[in-house]
Amino acid sequence: MFQEYLSVIAQGIPTSLLLTVVSLLIAFCLALFLTFLLSMENKWVKRAVNLYLMLFTGTPLLVQFFLIYAGPGQFQWIIDSPLWYLLSNAWFCAALALALNSAAYSTQLFHGAVKAIPKGQWESCAALGLNRIQTLKILIPYALKRALPSYSNEIILVFKGTALASTITIMDIMGYARQLYGTEYDALTIYGIAGGIYLIITGIATLLLRKLEKKVLAFEHFEVSLVGFSHLWKLPC
Repeated sequence: MFQEYLSVIAQGIPTSLLLTVVSLLIAFCLALFLTFLLSMENKWVKRAVNLYLMLFTGTPLLVQFFLIYAGPGQFQWIIDSPLWYLLSNAWFCAALALALNSAAYSTQLFHGAVKAIPKGQWESCAALGLNRIQTLKILIPYALKRALPSYSNEIILVFKGTALASTITIMDIMGYARQLYGTEYDALTIYGIAGGIYLIITGIATLLLRKLEKKVLAFEHFEVSLVGFSHLWKLPC
């Protein structure tokens, strides 16, 4: 019985993983763009971006799923438009909801990392005659490396968030689990297997991301070593 349940539920793994990857790619690009806008220090642009952040970080992801999937169908002009082909697709709506939600949280992470950049680096760029846009092109990649540990957690949260996609008919891990429960009524075993699959995948992803963090952040240890060596070099004998 256990193997039968596992074989059915495991069919949803590719859908869950693909949904995670697509959503993260969209969210990452959108978060970079929004971080850039916030860092430009334009009052009206910042207000618009902060409104978006407030909407998507202040409301439950499940509500966002239903609004994006069921909401557009309430407007005839959307139904009559070419957009309806996409907005009537459950998979597209699930990816869009996850991406918009993740982009909001990622923007907060990235912008926080940009604000944490030492003042001296901003002054160095200004001394070289770089404008705000040129400075951000240099400093944002540096800030992203600093934000990687926190962003790793966001990646895991997006994968776990895909479980909500089953509420809008997506046949992911939870989608197959819910379908199986509808016929077998063995909640403990079925949902236990689904939870175990999520646990294993998130565990593997966490280990891989930790290794990536060590490689990406290795430059910081190198910089610290250089700074320490330079201070020792300047000490009088």
